[in-house]
Amino acid sequence: MERTAQVVVMSHSKPFLCALWEGADTTLRIAFQFVRLGDGSNIQAWDVNSDLITEHDRRHALIRDYIDGAGPNSREVAQSLRPVLEAFMRVSFPTEYPPGTLLGPFRNVCEQRVGTPREILSQPDIDELRNLTEFANRYHHDTNPAYLTQRINDAELLDFARRTLAFAKR
Repeated sequence: MERTAQVVVMSHSKPFLCALWEGADTTLRIAFQFVRLGDGSNIQAWDVNSDLITEHDRRHALIRDYIDGAGPNSREVAQSLRPVLEAFMRVSFPTEYPPGTLLGPFRNVCEQRVGTPREILSQPDIDELRNLTEFANRYHHDTNPAYLTQRINDAELLDFARRTLAFAKR
């Protein structure tokens, strides 16, 4: 049986290339990228692992760092809470929380189903989601036109950051 010594794959699709990267033998793979240089381009090493990090991963890490005392940007942390909750809902409840769904209407559906065979969240979880959402909405552009100037209390943010990550582990 003949064996191929080398395969070169080029594509404009990062998701496709990242999927190949994840499936390849870690001892036999190497990645390069073409980078614009003036009117031409240059080939350089590509850190695929850093491109695999999603915005959700970045926000989650930002919140964890803040909780651990390493993250000084409290405004960015406050603005990250709602998207972390939304991403959690999309993964945990893909049928009930498809892309484009808002947390408020989702909570309403959850409340209507409490105690029924189609229950999504328990009443205590709905109450906690409401509290988390109301806090996070203070720092979200869609729900507060003054979100960029909203005052941040560090102790309150720390509490809600912890509660958000705890909620997103359920």
